[in-house]
Amino acid sequence: MYSITELAKEFDMTTRTIRYYEELGMLNPQRTASGQRVFSKVDRSKMKLILRGKRLGFSLKDIKEMVMLFDTDSTGQQQLKTTLIFGEKKLQEIDDQVANLLLLKKEIEEFQRQFTEQLNNRG
Repeated sequence: MYSITELAKEFDMTTRTIRYYEELGMLNPQRTASGQRVFSKVDRSKMKLILRGKRLGFSLKDIKEMVMLFDTDSTGQQQLKTTLIFGEKKLQEIDDQVANLLLLKKEIEEFQRQFTEQLNNRG
């Protein structure tokens, strides 16, 4: 079992962020008699999934859906299938961004070529 402070230190985040994930229903800590949050190994694993999802650029909505499957699918099959679907969507977004950046690069290179030519013709 982990305190909120221990999780915050381990994952280098604020306790407020952990409480926010709890508010979203992504984490479900137990409470001690004094009301202090106590996180399980499952919560710790979910935190790893949340951070991995954020690092990969998934929305909190998508991350929540993947994390919630952690509780409902003991085989992990649905979680994997859902993650694959979200991964494909994310890859398409990245491909679109790369294509847009390549077009932008080409346009800037063409401006550079034109402006260099103009300067050389004036000289």
